[in-house]
Amino acid sequence: MESRVAKKKKKRSRVRWRRVFLMLFLLLIVAGAGYTAYQYYAGVHQTDPNDALNMDNLEFNGKKDANGRTNILLLGIDRRGKEDSRTDTIMIAQYDPKKNQVKLISIMRDIYAEIPGYRNYKINTAYYLGNLNHQKKGVELLRQALKTNFDIDVQYYALVDFQGFVKIVDTLAPQGIEMNVEHKMSENIGLTLYPGKQLMHGKQLLAYARFRHDAQGDFGRVARQQKVLKALQSEVFSVNGIAKAPKLLGTIQPYMATNMSKMNILALVKDVMVNGNLKVKTMTVPVAGTYTNVSYPGVGAALEVDKEKNTEAIKQFLDE
Repeated sequence: MESRVAKKKKKRSRVRWRRVFLMLFLLLIVAGAGYTAYQYYAGVHQTDPNDALNMDNLEFNGKKDANGRTNILLLGIDRRGKEDSRTDTIMIAQYDPKKNQVKLISIMRDIYAEIPGYRNYKINTAYYLGNLNHQKKGVELLRQALKTNFDIDVQYYALVDFQGFVKIVDTLAPQGIEMNVEHKMSENIGLTLYPGKQLMHGKQLLAYARFRHDAQGDFGRVARQQKVLKALQSEVFSVNGIAKAPKLLGTIQPYMATNMSKMNILALVKDVMVNGNLKVKTMTVPVAGTYTNVSYPGVGAALEVDKEKNTEAIKQFLDE
């Protein structure tokens, strides 16, 4: 039978080991937080301050989703901080935390649309018109146009300069992202791409995603953009991508303007990472058989769409 002294020694030993374990656990948390902060600011500081987007306090009156989903208007522009640019890429991303699913809608920029307060134009012109005379209403006017034409609303926006896309690709995959180029591409993209499977760095991948001068036109470009995003998704959710997540956030931050708080962004990233196995579905508007090619004075070539059919298709896609 153990003596009272021996029992006390055992008890003190257990307490001591619990304290050591707790200290090690706390040290790991602190080290992890320190690593995350270091990587984040390493990403931020690799940007020249003159290259940053610097577009704060943009007007936006988005609506919260009634079903607890996160809806984001994603806009890509190609002229850093310039208010006279048009949106080269228009997408709506919806994240459903219950299903861990993203639905991505690509809006063709040449859709002939009603622009609230203006005459009808191509829908990507809404961003330009809203920013005339330093109004900073471009993203809000585009939101209104999407609501007016397709009865779709969003809570957040994320305006991204294409330089940020280049940086994030090169940070995520310094060796490049594998892509299969369908044919030779060179017109209006600043470089020449040749057909076949190849590893593509940021500038090449951006050029591939923006090319539109072939028989498929803007429809081909939208399909390539969706293809590129799926390739990036695979890379982000690899072991390498997860390890680089803090640096990736820091890299994109100077090139992005958004009304999402850092806490919102981090919570969204955490949910996606923790849930794992993210499912992504894509859609292009207008849908097949619901548009005709037209040309109007002062507008040029555009797409005249059946708004009722496309509105119903969007609703079914998001609510299925």
